[in-house]
Amino acid sequence: MRILQRYRMRTPSTGREIVIQVDPEKVYLDKETGEELEPVAQLLPLAPTASELPWSIENLRFCNNCDQLAQKDLLECPWCGKPLAPLEK
Repeated sequence: MRILQRYRMRTPSTGREIVIQVDPEKVYLDKETGEELEPVAQLLPLAPTASELPWSIENLRFCNNCDQLAQKDLLECPWCGKPLAPLEK
């Protein structure tokens, strides 16, 4: 289970971005410039979550019980709690 939230972080001077799990009590610095990274966006799914996959069309499937979207790597639907059908090959 992932407890820390993933963020897209940006270096202000270069515009370079990275995706990392962020501890709110820490300051994150760019390795090349030494600048403090700015949070740009939170990534879905929000922590805490059992899934490590980001919410993108390639990583989602519909629950066979409640017809809601769930990540492919989950065994149970996060919405209804019922087991998800096996993935087709």
